[in-house]
Amino acid sequence: MNRPVVRIAFAPELALFVPAFRRGGHTEAETDGASTLGHVVESLGVPLTEVGALTVDGTPAPTSHVPGDGETIEVRPVARPQEVPGAPLRFLLDVHLGTLARRLRLLGVDAAYESTDIGDPALAARSAAERRVLLSRDRGLLHRRELWAGAYVYSTRPEEQLRDVLARFAPELRPWTRCTACNGMLTEATLDDVAEQLHSGTRRTYDVFARCPDCGRAYWKGAHHQHLEEIVNQVLAEHDAAS
Repeated sequence: MNRPVVRIAFAPELALFVPAFRRGGHTEAETDGASTLGHVVESLGVPLTEVGALTVDGTPAPTSHVPGDGETIEVRPVARPQEVPGAPLRFLLDVHLGTLARRLRLLGVDAAYESTDIGDPALAARSAAERRVLLSRDRGLLHRRELWAGAYVYSTRPEEQLRDVLARFAPELRPWTRCTACNGMLTEATLDDVAEQLHSGTRRTYDVFARCPDCGRAYWKGAHHQHLEEIVNQVLAEHDAAS
């Protein structure tokens, strides 16, 4: 008995995930007649985290639809900004995205980060337990069923990664409110509160401090502050321009 064959086309934004012969138009794909549309799309290489609207013969269809022989399917990317229902917008980043995590925290975005490789099952389980959007460049990780939500990070450059995540999810920005080391919320601190962490020159030069109650790290406008301020100001300028 012949298996059902569908015609499927992926949006250009999803070309990264599919073989070259499936880019640029409709191609034929054989199904087993029982698998859902979501399973078919993933089996062809595209994580469902990257999939937006699906249409079958021009009509919107859910991922639970079971494709039939001769159907024409179109797969579109997620809409931007992407809504994440059911929880405050929070992120979890894998071991390879430390710079992106620190920059998100610099902007006040809740970004948990695993600094060691705890393995895909544990990352996916943490995403589900804490209801965090998992950010990763590992396509296999984004296929895991236990994920609560996820997103592929398309660039290898931290500045482009940051721009992409902010454009995709439009999180609320509250610069200078989070600890870039541990993601805790900063509080104001006096010189006496943080004196033991400072060199004598710093104690004489600065008088405005913040401290992380979670890890104890102290913050002040030191030598690296100008570079961090440039990052923040550029993001805010781009955000205002897009509004």
